[in-house]
Parts: sequence; C-alpha cells; structure tokens
Amino acid sequence: MEDDARQRADTATPTFPEELADTFVRVQRLIRRRLRGGLTGPRLRGAEVELLRLVAARPGIGISEAARELHLAGNSVSTLVNQLARDGFLVRQTDPADRRAARLLLTDAAGQRLADWRRRRAELFGRQLDRLDEADREALRAALPALRRLAATLHEEAEDG
Repeated sequence: MEDDARQRADTATPTFPEELADTFVRVQRLIRRRLRGGLTGPRLRGAEVELLRLVAARPGIGISEAARELHLAGNSVSTLVNQLARDGFLVRQTDPADRRAARLLLTDAAGQRLADWRRRRAELFGRQLDRLDEADREALRAALPALRRLAATLHEEAEDG
C-alpha cells in the first residue's frame, strides 16, 4: 500500500528533464505570442520561420539539403518553399551545377522580417532580464554553455536518428 502511494507520488512529481523541457516549451510559446502582435504581413508558422532562418544562415542551400537539416520530408520543404515564394519571402534560383535543382535565397522582405523579429525578441528578453535580480541573471548567464551543449547533443541525436 505504501509502495503504491510512493509510486503515484513519484510519477506525479515532474523530473528534472520534464521540468526543463516544459520550461523551454512555455518560454518559447510566450515569446511567440508576445512577438506576433507587432508583425505585419502574413503570419508565418514555425517550420516556415525555421526554413527562412536556415536560408539566411546558408544562402543558396538546396531543398534536399534543407530537408535534411530541418529533419523534414523533401516534399514538405518543397511545399514550404512554394508558400514562402508565393508570399514574397524566398526566391528559387536554378542550380548552375544541376539544372533540375533549385537554390534558395531570401528576399529583402524576408531579411527585414527576420531582422525585425530578432530585434524585437532581444528587446523583449532585455526587458524581462532587467526584471530579474542579479543572481538570477548570473545563473542564466552561467547556464548558457550547458544549454548550448544540450542543443548540440539534441542536434547530433537528430542527425544520427
């Protein structure tokens, strides 16, 4: 009887990995909600923004390579490319090495939108960090290297899987 109660308590109490994952999700959701309000133009979904960020980081990337990098099916990325091109955020150029393949480039509108998003996100974080005491800000600063390593291991696992 006592073991059953302890077992229920153990499953009801979130573990550190669960708490960390839940916190990341909650923070990301709140950031998106707060930043959506001031955007002009069509609302972009998460996968569309990820693709735009990837193209910004690697201009000229191909659709197949983008699909691998984003861990999406090639036809899904093709659909995203078509939508973003239609909305004026991406340009497809024929790959000179393989006329059947396309190379992706951001439009000026996409570059401005990403820059605006980054600026507004940095301002939002700056305001919120200013509301924390110095000990909390230092704890977050000290956690950055470990969080970067966590992101890298998540990326590696996705690449291996």
